[in-house]
Amino acid sequence: MTDPPPKRRWAIFTTPPRSFGPVNHEAARIGLLHHLELWVPDLSTARPRWHWLLGSLGYEQFQSWDNGVSYRLGPTYIVLEQSPALIEGSHERRRAGLNHLAFHAGSRPDLDQLVQDARRQGWNLMFQDRHPFAGGPDNYAAYLEDDDGYEVELVADWLIAPADHCPVTD
Repeated sequence: MTDPPPKRRWAIFTTPPRSFGPVNHEAARIGLLHHLELWVPDLSTARPRWHWLLGSLGYEQFQSWDNGVSYRLGPTYIVLEQSPALIEGSHERRRAGLNHLAFHAGSRPDLDQLVQDARRQGWNLMFQDRHPFAGGPDNYAAYLEDDDGYEVELVADWLIAPADHCPVTD
């Protein structure tokens, strides 16, 4: 009787693998985003759409207080806060400062489902004429914007097989 063939490992990428080198998994946490805080003009309207989006991406509600809420995934958390120190004016992604947040969104079908559900959850698809390749031919992604002007990019993973030919997983 022969041994069963070894299980194949698959490598998942968000950009074509030609741009990657070896990964030091021990040091990977250094430099990892700890948290991000978004000040929103109205928490009661922002919270449902961000709750849906972050929950769909695997985040769980972490903390909640009168003026804010946080969502955690692994060691990283995202805060939405309607701060009493907020100054007048709205967020504009084209001004100096934060332009958008980009999230891994899983497979292409996962991303397509998120896009399909997004409008009902308060998100508008940007660059519809170029979707899902608005970021270029090697970037299967969706660009969504909410009513407060915050943009998120949802990026589908590249699936390359088998991983035994991939320096990232060796």
